[in-house]
Amino acid sequence: MQKTSSRLAVVNNSTFEAAKVVNLHHYDISSALQTSLEFTELIAIFNSKIEALIPHSAYTYTNKEFDLEIKVGVFSKHSCSYKLKVENQSLGELMLMRNSRFYDAEIKLLETLLCCLIYPLRNATLFQQARKMAYTDPLTQIHNRAAFHEFLLHEISLASRYQKALTIIFLDIDHFKQINDDYGHSWGDYALTSVAKNIKSHLRSGDRVFRFGGEEFVVLLSNTNLDGAYHLAERIRETIASHVLVFDMSAVRMTASLGISLFRDDDSPDSFVKRADSAMYVAKKNGRNQVAIA
Repeated sequence: MQKTSSRLAVVNNSTFEAAKVVNLHHYDISSALQTSLEFTELIAIFNSKIEALIPHSAYTYTNKEFDLEIKVGVFSKHSCSYKLKVENQSLGELMLMRNSRFYDAEIKLLETLLCCLIYPLRNATLFQQARKMAYTDPLTQIHNRAAFHEFLLHEISLASRYQKALTIIFLDIDHFKQINDDYGHSWGDYALTSVAKNIKSHLRSGDRVFRFGGEEFVVLLSNTNLDGAYHLAERIRETIASHVLVFDMSAVRMTASLGISLFRDDDSPDSFVKRADSAMYVAKKNGRNQVAIA
């Protein structure tokens, strides 16, 4: 069972309000935290800077708004935890852990040093909120096409650097125009939202789904080969085909056609995507409601 010091029982579930930092001119924490707007980097910088002052073997940072959970180090039985907040804005929760209890002097120092982290976290929160709005499809609440291009370049870079497989699934809802014509655009919106949820239900934490445009979706799969992508695509296809949609007293079954491509050494981002798109059209040409591999 995880233990906390008696002092920390009071602060473990309380809200830590940001306060004015004093007498910290001999620390370079604040300046170091001005170098990033990414949560992972900010938390890593903060912990590296305080490690010598407040030794700890591990830390966790969670932020429910962005569905973020960072866990680093060797987890131990003693911990101290702070819910970070400024001006009624939640900034997540930080926990430090180690084998021995945290002393009162260390706790006081930590609470002072946390003030250095508050405003960089707020800046990161505002930045991430703006980016989330810009990169989110308002209907389906998944990533949009603009987000896809950014994530694609990032994943290609990682795949090339670490020699890991990267695959794309291109999905198009079959006869979607007829659905709109027969039942109206409200029903079509409902269908798109349903398909997005069906796709997300099969993805791992590192996989990402995007609304590419209209009734087209793209799934980006890091560290996944063609065989793994094919089995995932089949599960997605089967889920969509077996799911009965009921809207405004109407019940309709839908199907989807899916195409898959694997990133090659000689690929450009465009050629990688176009092969998956072409495979999807092969699936449609061969009768729809199936998966094709480029």
